[in-house]
Amino acid sequence: MNQKIIAVLLAGCVLGVWLRSFVDFGWAGAGFFVFLGVVLFLVSLTTNNRQLTTLVAIFMITVGLGIVRYEIKDIRDLSLDKNVGSRIVLQGIISDEPDERENYIRLVLNANGAKILLTASRYPEFHYGDEIKASGVLKRPKNLSEDFNWQDYLAKDDIYYEIFYPNIEKISENKGNFLKRFLFKTKEKYLNALAKVIPEPHSALMGGLTVGAKQSMPKDLLEDFRKTGIVHIIVLSGYNITLVADFVMRIFSFLPRFLGIGLGVIGIILFAIMTGASATVVRASIMALLVILARATGRLYQITWALFLTGFFMIMHNPKILRFDTGFQLSFLATLALIWLAPYFEKKLQFIPKKWKLREISSATIATQIFVLPLLLYKMGLFSVVSLPVNLLILLFVPVTMFFGFITGGLGMVWSALSIPFGWISYGFLQYELFVVKIFANLPFSSFNIKNFPLLAMWGMYAFYGWWIYKLNKK
Repeated sequence: MNQKIIAVLLAGCVLGVWLRSFVDFGWAGAGFFVFLGVVLFLVSLTTNNRQLTTLVAIFMITVGLGIVRYEIKDIRDLSLDKNVGSRIVLQGIISDEPDERENYIRLVLNANGAKILLTASRYPEFHYGDEIKASGVLKRPKNLSEDFNWQDYLAKDDIYYEIFYPNIEKISENKGNFLKRFLFKTKEKYLNALAKVIPEPHSALMGGLTVGAKQSMPKDLLEDFRKTGIVHIIVLSGYNITLVADFVMRIFSFLPRFLGIGLGVIGIILFAIMTGASATVVRASIMALLVILARATGRLYQITWALFLTGFFMIMHNPKILRFDTGFQLSFLATLALIWLAPYFEKKLQFIPKKWKLREISSATIATQIFVLPLLLYKMGLFSVVSLPVNLLILLFVPVTMFFGFITGGLGMVWSALSIPFGWISYGFLQYELFVVKIFANLPFSSFNIKNFPLLAMWGMYAFYGWWIYKLNKK
C-alpha cells in the first residue's frame, strides 16, 4: 500500500480519537465525517486533481472511524448507577495487582463485569485472585484538582465507580488467571527477599528500579525524585527494560550479532512476563524493542514507521490512552527522541569518552529530557533545573545497581544468607543514588512550578522539534 495512504489512515484515525476525547460528537457526528468522506471520494472520480481529493476523502472517513472506535470504548455498564450515593454490598474478584501506597491500598474489584476501585487499609492484606465481599457507599470518582482528571484517568481502564474504606470479607483465594497469579506471587517473593537484606528506603528504590514497584516509597522521597527529574527510573520505563535487554545481549556477545539481538528481544519478553505484563510494562517493552532494533540496524526511517504503527495499534486497542495516559505519551516521545535525536547528540559529544557508555548515556539523557520537557510542563508544570546533571550522575550506575539487585532478590528467594554480600553491594550503589537525589533536591533552585503552561506553547515547541528533526533527516 502507498505510504502516503498509510500515513493518512493513521493520522485520520488518531485525529478522530483525539477530537472525540475533547468533544462528544456522538454516533451522528462520526457518521457525518464518514458521509463527507464518501462524498469527497465520489467527487474525486470526476476531478482532475484526483489523488489529493482521494487522500482528503480517506482522511475524513478515517477521522469518522476514529470517533467510532472511541464511542465503542466509551460504552458503559450503568447498571450500578441507581446505587450511587447509597450503601451497597458487592461480591467479586480482585482483578489486578493491588496498588500499595504508604498508608492505604487500592484494589480493583470485578463484580459481574463492572469494575469498582476500592481504597482500603493496607491490612489485612489482599492479593490478585482473591474473591471478596465489600460493603460501603458507592460513589462516582471526582476530580480533586484542575491539574489532573481523575475521572477520565480511571475511565480509560473502564472504572466508573469507587468505594472508600469499605468493610471487606475474604471469601476464597486463587481465582482469576493462573499465570497472572503466579507472576504476581513471584514478584511479591522477590520484593520480600530484597526487604530482608536491604533496609528502607533503599529496598523500595531497588524494587522500583528492577520491577517498577514504587508503591512503598515514602512520599517525600518520591517528591525529591520528581524535583530532580529522575522519577522515570522507578516506573519501569523503556529505559529500564532496555538495560535488561542490553545486559542479555552483552552476555551473549560472543554469538553472531543477529542471535545476540534475538536473545535481547527474548530477554525483554521474559522480563515483561516476570513483572506481571501490565499495560505499562507491555508499552515500555514494545518501546524498548524498537530502540534496540534502531540501534542494531541503523534503519531509523523504518523504525520510526514501526514506532508510529505501534502507537496506532495501542491507541486503537484503548483510545483513551491518547489523552489520559501520560505514561503512554512520555514513552512514545522518549522513544522517538532516542531513535532520532540521541544519535545527533552522540556525534556532538565527541569530547565525552565512550568508556562505560558515558557518551551514549549522556546523549540519550539530553535527547529524552529535551523532548519530553514541553509535555511535562503542560501536564505537571514542574521544571527541574537540575534534571540533566542528576540524570548523568545516576544513570551511569543504574545498570550495575539493577544487576546486583536482581542477584540479591533472586538468591534471596532461595536462601537469604546467600544474598547478604550482594545486598551490601546493592546498598552501596543505592546509597550513592539517594545521596545525589537528596543533595540536588534540597537546593533552593532545584525546581520551580510553572502554573497553567499554555497548550499552544506546548504545541509550538513540538512543531519546532518536528522541523528540527526534519532538517536533521534531510542532512
